[in-house]
Amino acid sequence: MRILLKVSYDGTAYHGWQMQPGEPETIEGRLNRCLTELTGAQTEVIGCSRTDAGVHSKGNICVFDTSSGIPPERYVPALNGILPTDIRVLDSFRVDDCFHPRHTDTRKTYCYRFYHGDICPPFERLYRHHVYGPIDTNAMQRAASAFKGEHDFAAFCAAGSQAETTVRTIYDVVIKRTAADPLSEYIDIYITGGGFLYNMVRIIAGTLLEVGRGRIGPEDIQDVIDSRDRSRTGPTLPACGLTLERIDFDEGIPAV
Repeated sequence: MRILLKVSYDGTAYHGWQMQPGEPETIEGRLNRCLTELTGAQTEVIGCSRTDAGVHSKGNICVFDTSSGIPPERYVPALNGILPTDIRVLDSFRVDDCFHPRHTDTRKTYCYRFYHGDICPPFERLYRHHVYGPIDTNAMQRAASAFKGEHDFAAFCAAGSQAETTVRTIYDVVIKRTAADPLSEYIDIYITGGGFLYNMVRIIAGTLLEVGRGRIGPEDIQDVIDSRDRSRTGPTLPACGLTLERIDFDEGIPAV
């Protein structure tokens, strides 16, 4: 039978989701080892989103096949009992054997988080990118609207991508600004799309930050997208600020 897991993790200590030959610890690799230990048979998960090294998740989705007699719902306590505390399984249940998380239409929401202030508290450093100086979030939000819809996002793709096409659809981009204390604030960029290119969200966030700093005009974003020129976009921001917030399946999950 096929079991679905919803997995949350702090990606700081991991080399991303996907196992790669010769690479250090990954989320996928750790799950595979723990499931193999529990079931007594070699077990491998299939993940929905292959988050990069250092990126966090509030609920990535993966599935695995097993003939074990462990009830589907018992994988939550069983796995959490042997996984490291920076990886938690939030839910587990049986799904249709044909369900494949990467071959199903989804909407993925990522959030890139900034700490905007002169001094970043040490307990924020692993989950927010520290920025300081004047930042115009109104200009950032005006620029954000240009990303919505279907575009060729070649300018927002890091070198090394193996994607067959650089065309992607963005459904929404929302920028939220809240006070952290009287002298600093949180700036959060939420981006929802059908799928993303290698480092795409971090480059979009870096480009919007350049807009906020007045280095790129909000009215120039469409031209930057159309140029397909990586040199015209902002930097790839550090992975620590990025979190996979949620994954929504367009037709739901076929639970059994």
